[in-house]
Amino acid sequence: MAQSDEMVPVADAADLAPGDPVVTRAGTHAIALFAHEGEVYAVDNRCPHMGFPLSEGSVEDGILTCHWHHARFELEQGDTFDIWADDVQTYPVEVRDGQVFVHPDPEPDVPPATHWRNRLADGLQENLSLVMAKAVIGLDEEGEGFATPVETAVNFGTKYRDVGWGRGLTTLGCTANLYDEVGGRDKRRAMFLGAREVADETAGEAPRFGQYAFDSRNVSKARLKSWFRENCEVRDENGAERVLLTALANLPREDVAELLFAAATDHLYMNASHTLDFVNKAFETLEHVGWEEHADAVLASVIPQITGGTRSEERSSWRNPIDVAELCFDAADLLPDLVAAGDGEAWTRPEGFVGTLLDDDPEAIVDALTDAIREGATQTQLADAVARAATRRIAYFATSNEFSDWDTAHHTLTYANAVHRATTKTDAIELYRACFDGAMSVYLDRFLNTPPAPVPAPGDGDTSRDPADVREDLLACFDEQGEVDRAGRLVNEHFDAGGDPADLKRTLGRGLLREDADFHTIQNVEAGFQRFDAVNAADGDDDDERDRRLALVAPARYLAAHTPTRREAEQTFGIATRLHRGERLHEGE
Repeated sequence: MAQSDEMVPVADAADLAPGDPVVTRAGTHAIALFAHEGEVYAVDNRCPHMGFPLSEGSVEDGILTCHWHHARFELEQGDTFDIWADDVQTYPVEVRDGQVFVHPDPEPDVPPATHWRNRLADGLQENLSLVMAKAVIGLDEEGEGFATPVETAVNFGTKYRDVGWGRGLTTLGCTANLYDEVGGRDKRRAMFLGAREVADETAGEAPRFGQYAFDSRNVSKARLKSWFRENCEVRDENGAERVLLTALANLPREDVAELLFAAATDHLYMNASHTLDFVNKAFETLEHVGWEEHADAVLASVIPQITGGTRSEERSSWRNPIDVAELCFDAADLLPDLVAAGDGEAWTRPEGFVGTLLDDDPEAIVDALTDAIREGATQTQLADAVARAATRRIAYFATSNEFSDWDTAHHTLTYANAVHRATTKTDAIELYRACFDGAMSVYLDRFLNTPPAPVPAPGDGDTSRDPADVREDLLACFDEQGEVDRAGRLVNEHFDAGGDPADLKRTLGRGLLREDADFHTIQNVEAGFQRFDAVNAADGDDDDERDRRLALVAPARYLAAHTPTRREAEQTFGIATRLHRGERLHEGE
């Protein structure tokens, strides 16, 4: 019971009758008073689901029912029967001398941040978009708008999907990486997008039951690496998981990364790029949520991507008419000698090297890569060159191709970008093999640039326009179908006009996050941002200015090809935002 001196008078008891609620105010709150079974009850008059006045609802048998969506609440404490609705705030009531008193600011049962974290978990469990949107907004209001949504969704996604890491958790990793690149409420949109994709992918799935490490703590890295690869080779998921967990208990993280990336490259371009990309995204996600607390669950969840992955050497396109798979395997066999020859050498990417990777002679491409290794090229340098070539495939993608071919070029880009990112996590020699695979995928995509799209060169754009106007036009591009080439021209024009690339990224982020973007579009924009940062940080090179522009031209063109969508998620997010502001949705626009 609240202290009497904290209570305020709000109504005359004589004005209350069963079935005839009274709406009053206490402080800033609109409160509905209900007389029921000889007692008086006070609740927030806004239904927590979508804000409909609960005073227009009805009470029967101790249950308050909202008449808009029929959410039901236990009248005394406000607990909901319907998880999609949330609990309604109740207020302590006293009746003294014919007057009704309420406490306008009762202590919450749990702190607001805890409440919203729990509601996010409810939304993930039941796949409720509006609940997740409201939770993300509430957490952001409490100063926990990034870490808590990411960690909560990671914990949920790694536990409740038997087949492990997939598009949902990968999307979450992408949106976590995009968080600092986008502005304003788009940060909230990014977290909402990541959470709802995890919820959507886990919906209806069996939970994941983890294995456990071996008791031994004296196994060498070499033996653990051998065991892990052997178990992955024979597709023994449980055995591989036990070895990985043992490695996590024994080895530093760079050695654990070596195990995983070695196994992910034992076969060519596994799962049509997804295996290595997902492994890399798992490592990047751990950078956000913490290695010590989450590495076991996160990294164990990617093992099915390796043990169950398709292997491109089994695909006809990698075997005929030219056996590019054999070219990759032969080059991999040479790696020990190539690396030894390049030890102590310093390689600088020669002019035209990226162009060679775009040629139509796979043997010449492999020769260029092996020569570079022999001359001292690092995994990072080689991966960067391959990623530049893959970016150009998207930037110059010809719209005369079938629409589905966007994804063919896209997979090559995300693979090449993931290889480059992986080289920052381990210097495993096996990542050179991934460079060969990525380069061969670039080669196989060559027809997608026949003819190449007409992308302007640096200096071809209008330098007189305000960059803000260019960004406005670019965002408008995504409101119309088929504005692919125009989007590319506008990005180039923004550079020519001296616009800040950070502003351009925020515009692209805005264009992405308002859409019902599919998995590949989300990946593509995130990869483009990462490629821009990588090229922007590179040493001076004749190709750098063009490549830094193309890194953002590519996702702009890809985004324009895949927009607009119905924007259903944006409508949900807008509803959640308006409810958070206290707007009355039921009163119309």
